Amino acid sequence: MLKKLKKKKKANVLAFTLSSTLLLSGLTFDMASAQSPNSSAVQENQTSTVQTSSPYLTDAASIDRVIQAMTLEEKAKFVVGVGMPGFGGNPPFEVVGAVGGTYGIPRLGIPELRFADGPAGLRIRPTRPGQTQTYYATAFPIATSLASTWDTATVEAVGKAQGNEVKEYGVDMLLAPALNIHRNPLNGRNFEYYSEDPLIAGKMAAAMVNGVQSNGVGATIKHFAANNQETNRMSIDTVVSERALREIYLKGFEIAVEESHPWAVMSSYNKINGIYASQSADLLTTVLRKDWGYNGFVMTDWFGGNDPVEQMKAQNDMIMPGNTTQSSLIKTSVESGKLDEKVLDRNIKNILQVLIQTPEFKKYQNSDKPDLAAHAITARKAAAEGMVLLKNDKMPLPISKDQKITLFGNTQIETVKGGTGSGDVNAAYTTSISDGLKSAGYELNQTEFDKYKTYIDDLRSQDQYKIKPSSWGEDFGKFIPAIPEKPLTDNEIASASKDSDIGVIVIGRNSGEGADRKVVKGDYLLSDAEEAMISKVSAEYHKQGKKVAVILNIGGPIEVASWRDKVDSILLAWQPGQEAGYAVADVISGKVNPSGKLATTFPEKYSDVASANSFPGTPVDNPTQVVYNEDIYVGYRYNTTFNVKPAYEFGYGLSYTSFDINHLNISEGKKFKDKLKVSAMVENTGDLAGREVVQVYISSPDGKLEKPAIELKAFGKTKELKPHQRELLQFDLNAKDLTSFDEEKNAWVLEKGTYTVKVGASSEDIKETATFTVDQDMIVEKVNEALAPKVEFERLTK
Repeated sequence: MLKKLKKKKKANVLAFTLSSTLLLSGLTFDMASAQSPNSSAVQENQTSTVQTSSPYLTDAASIDRVIQAMTLEEKAKFVVGVGMPGFGGNPPFEVVGAVGGTYGIPRLGIPELRFADGPAGLRIRPTRPGQTQTYYATAFPIATSLASTWDTATVEAVGKAQGNEVKEYGVDMLLAPALNIHRNPLNGRNFEYYSEDPLIAGKMAAAMVNGVQSNGVGATIKHFAANNQETNRMSIDTVVSERALREIYLKGFEIAVEESHPWAVMSSYNKINGIYASQSADLLTTVLRKDWGYNGFVMTDWFGGNDPVEQMKAQNDMIMPGNTTQSSLIKTSVESGKLDEKVLDRNIKNILQVLIQTPEFKKYQNSDKPDLAAHAITARKAAAEGMVLLKNDKMPLPISKDQKITLFGNTQIETVKGGTGSGDVNAAYTTSISDGLKSAGYELNQTEFDKYKTYIDDLRSQDQYKIKPSSWGEDFGKFIPAIPEKPLTDNEIASASKDSDIGVIVIGRNSGEGADRKVVKGDYLLSDAEEAMISKVSAEYHKQGKKVAVILNIGGPIEVASWRDKVDSILLAWQPGQEAGYAVADVISGKVNPSGKLATTFPEKYSDVASANSFPGTPVDNPTQVVYNEDIYVGYRYNTTFNVKPAYEFGYGLSYTSFDINHLNISEGKKFKDKLKVSAMVENTGDLAGREVVQVYISSPDGKLEKPAIELKAFGKTKELKPHQRELLQFDLNAKDLTSFDEEKNAWVLEKGTYTVKVGASSEDIKETATFTVDQDMIVEKVNEALAPKVEFERLTK
């Protein structure tokens, strides 16, 4: 049912008059930023005149004196970036493809810094004018794939490799990882994000940050917060309860801040309960700094927000990418008394405390030669670890090398490494699925492969299907128009089925920054040609007693329920990065036993998604507001509480072997004091070596606050277990891990009653349970009141 959420107190209605904006290639920015000076003036703007002066920035102890020595003009320029190359006439940085830079003040020892995307690897331009050297970066698996490993060690290894490339290519800060919640499967940018669950999102982001920052470069967690769609992302007002914010949309960021101390946080484009995230003191000062103790700095998303002065007051320390109009406005606001200069000093100090840790400040001489070969190995391993075996009836997978394969589907050749936009990576290559299988020693049906190759080449030669540079600029990769699936004749399928031992169908999808996906054929739904391909190929192969497998090369869920019974095996490969084909071959061959688990639910049908009716907001034709009516019931929390059966549930994933999870023990006995130790034994009961994930869920009693049926509270992955080998996994939970957020008390509370610990292999495959009791209500942690909605709205309740 839906229950009315009343606003906690009256609030002044805030009216925002947005300045005229120019939409350019999916990015919105003030018209003033287009009025940039010529490039020589831009260079002059980037650094102040060199003078011999003291004090000088040398370490943390010198920061206050340096700030005192800065002129007001220098302060106003320092908190604003120096512009985005390619926009408003700004020239490229020396690291071509870097998207942001800071203002340097050499007389005070303050260097310029360089920032670059992104979540699946460093995004810079691979070639530079007049140079023969290349600057390719490794395209790692997308974040959703990494989360599907359920293995923080794998993610940290990826982060360590990414951070090395950041450092060796002369960049100071990586604009990643991104950890927004998969509120709805249609978010075009979900591939950059980890999960529908905040524990997974937070733990994976923390692992990535720790890996990146082990190189002495910075990571930036983004997009803070409740940025869960691309439709009208620059202005949409997210209306959401405090409880849903604290438990779902902020929790992952809280975990990442506490466990990895990222150098920077990027505020999001959207409004939260009426106020732009980058202008919300509740979000950036009260929650981030006072409640969580964060001590890095905050930057805007590129061209985000509409009031630089309010951004400064909110403790959004740096405005990116920046323009002279913004710095001038900040300067005049201080002079007029509208903005206290102490606010600038505070924000500058936040930035300088990070700046003194950067390679540029430490005068590191980058090599421009990261170990790309080693990083390719890391990417390939991570890609295979994140693949999820959704179906494998009578074990058609793995495929032995003496079996001949016919590949169907355009994506066997045009394999998708990752999504588009700032999350793209300019890699030296992407290994296709067909090339990966050939390299692994498989014999492919060459006749059918040649037909696909000719078909694709012919279409790509036509203007409407030609691959072009991204409309955002060459640094953002290529625009690759989707081509129709190659039609298959009955005779063609019959011939292929006789000429091979197994049919493998590859289905591909891509999406990216700037637009959301749609429930239409060829996107969330299969196209007519794809449906026909699956139906006809399966029928013909089955007629001959042969199997059919499907490989899903996708960035997020698609509809599977209508066709999955027609095929024998489904391997979810995600978008696995540049090593895609090799990693698919590793899993198809059994060299790697699949151990990935879904970190996002695959619904039976789109209407089963809790937010289906409210995404992406109202009015439908041009949304200005999106109301999170589903409240805390996101993803599996909704499915398990309201008995909505998914196609494949959160935490689901098969293996080529089998496991038993047993001997659940909770060491504190029946009564909870302040800690809970949980352990469970995992045994490989099959015939092949493999890894298993143990998922620890809690079912909490309804008290004053109602609770989801289950919530993930811990997880762990075994080492590779040989047949009949066992491993004991242990988990430590504290009182806060078990709490819910009480809006009236502004506190994390543990309510009295009986709690059930559930360990299993997925959110629906629970193996063993145990209970404990809490004798009385406990306030575990008080926080500051913040981010209350200003309007009343309906909230989903049991």
